[in-house]
Amino acid sequence: MKKYKVIALMVLCLAACIFLTGASGTNRAKSEFASTTINLGIVVSDVEKAAQFYKNALGFSEVPGFNVSKELAGDSGLADYHAFSVRVLTLGDEKGATKIKIKIMEFTEAPGKKVDNQFIHSSLGFSYLTISVSDTTAAVKRAKRAGVHPVKEPYQLGGGNSYLTLIKDPDGNIIELIGPKK
Repeated sequence: MKKYKVIALMVLCLAACIFLTGASGTNRAKSEFASTTINLGIVVSDVEKAAQFYKNALGFSEVPGFNVSKELAGDSGLADYHAFSVRVLTLGDEKGATKIKIKIMEFTEAPGKKVDNQFIHSSLGFSYLTISVSDTTAAVKRAKRAGVHPVKEPYQLGGGNSYLTLIKDPDGNIIELIGPKK
């Protein structure tokens, strides 16, 4: 009986070592990524209107932004020597969550061209942002309170309790809200 207790203890220790160091039994490799936050820059036609949309319709929080000088903008290749301000909005601060920061900016002296966002295949490039929500019903109600209405009613995915709802920001950028109805 003592022999089985020793074996069980050894197996338990081995399982703990594998769990703590990774499946290979060696130390986990250091990630090549320095942050779990994804930053997405969006050039908008009206930065105030966009900020209100992301805060009120989607629940983002605004954090301190920053200014980019015309020298930095031009020398780095970001913009053709136009200074600009960036407003930063964040979503997801739970431990272990992938965090996203939306960085919105407006170029009043050099406005961009509107992209065709009627459908995700209408233009090349980034086409939509997906946000996983814990309650689709609550997310849609918040958007409607902010004056934003879904493109269509929530669409049930795969016969379960997961729904897809499309909304658009003031410039027509597509945002998917995916989650259960409660």
